[in-house]
Amino acid sequence: MNDPRIVAFKRLLDIMDELRLKCPWDRKQTFESLRCLTIEETYELADAILEKQPDEICKELGDIMLHLVFYAKIAEEQSLFDITSVLNGICEKLIRRHPHIFADTHVDSVEDIKTNWEKIKLKEGNRSVLGGVPTALPAMIKAYRIQDKAHGIGFDWDNSTQVWDKVEEEIEEFRVESAQHSEHIDDEFGDLLFSLINYARFNHIHPEDALEKTNKRFISRFQFMEEKASEQGRNIADLSLEEMEVFWKQAKQFY
Repeated sequence: MNDPRIVAFKRLLDIMDELRLKCPWDRKQTFESLRCLTIEETYELADAILEKQPDEICKELGDIMLHLVFYAKIAEEQSLFDITSVLNGICEKLIRRHPHIFADTHVDSVEDIKTNWEKIKLKEGNRSVLGGVPTALPAMIKAYRIQDKAHGIGFDWDNSTQVWDKVEEEIEEFRVESAQHSEHIDDEFGDLLFSLINYARFNHIHPEDALEKTNKRFISRFQFMEEKASEQGRNIADLSLEEMEVFWKQAKQFY
């Protein structure tokens, strides 16, 4: 027990045991009641990562670690599984899916590793390569994961030029459907987004992260405009589009 990691983890487990015994709020929690809170904590961690705030990342990881221990404790009380089962399960999975480390499989690249990973998952009983993509994922992240998993077994374009050609094809199809006010416009817009996400993946850009960074920049620039309007004793809604454009150009110098 000299390893500080083991000492710290046991301390968390002991605290969790105590809370489930003595704290009314902790005692009443269930898998279902914790679910939304866990999602919220995950997004807070994602924000901290995008903001490059190590202290916040550390704090949010602690919150998520608490949730993992919490779920395991609830399961243990219901004789479903316990934290030992959780940890041993992930250890066995990591060993099984890394035969290039723990067995004699030879790989030449990261792509080989990803291909082996998907093949091993199929051997484990997954009926579809795409079966592991959660249905509740946000659509953009889901599209990225679908494409990445298809790539893992070799179903992909050869190069980014081909992918961009597909983007341009989808842009044209969307333009035609839009001009005709077609009932298929939603489908074509979805196809266009899907192809853009694919192009981002080919260029090692995660579209969700890229869009969130753009969201944050827009918010900062818009709030800059609001501040400038306030300095003039005005509300931003009272500004003309031309006045907003002046402030927007100023904001782009800072954000």
